[in-house]
Order: sequence, then C-alpha cells, then structure tokens
Amino acid sequence: MKEIISVIRINMVNATKKALVEAGIPGFTATGRVMGRGKGQVHFDILKGAEEGHPEAIALLGDAPRLVAKRILTVVVPDELCKTAIDTIIKTNQTGKPGDGKIFVTPITETIRVRTGEEGDTALN
Repeated sequence: MKEIISVIRINMVNATKKALVEAGIPGFTATGRVMGRGKGQVHFDILKGAEEGHPEAIALLGDAPRLVAKRILTVVVPDELCKTAIDTIIKTNQTGKPGDGKIFVTPITETIRVRTGEEGDTALN
C-alpha cells in the first residue's frame, strides 16, 4: 500500500476528487486550507496585480517570501493503483505554471478499518 499526499491549488480540489472517483479511487481525505510556498517569492494574486500595473500590488512585492493557500489531498491505495492515482492527480492539476503542486508517496505498512477490523488492502475497499 502507498499513501499519496498531494499539495494542490484550492480551485482544483473538486476536479481532482471527481477525476479520482472516475479512475476507481473513491476514498481520500482533503485537508482544509493550508499555507505554503515552493521556490517562488510572491503570492500569485499580488504578482498578477503588479503585472497589471496596480500600485498597491507593486508596493506589496518585496524580497520576503509569501505563503500561498493550497489544499492537501491524501489517498491511500493498494500498490497496483498507485501509478493510476499519481497520473490522475498530475493530469488534473498540471498547467505548466509554477504552483501546480507536489506529490509525495510513502509506504503504508498497515491499514485497519475501525468499524469491522478488516486489515490490509481489504480495509481500503
């Protein structure tokens, strides 16, 4: 089993959830609004405003790193669905622009469904 943690744009959550369900992966957890940043130095809305020539946006641009609102979507899948889940997340979220997100994959050694006590891949279905 693998845990796939994806950090994605807030406006892409619904499309990603729909795409995962259509790919046969109906179970996932979405974490509320989180703040973070990659290599970029500015908030994209401020950058856009500055590019459009708004003086207040230009004044906000500085050397200090800015945090951007994102969502975390976590999926635990059997090994055979790992590539499908990753490909689906990438296909849905990839725009080619900075801020598309990141995907982290970690092994899961044990899964137990609380209600029934089922274990392993059975607990995921």
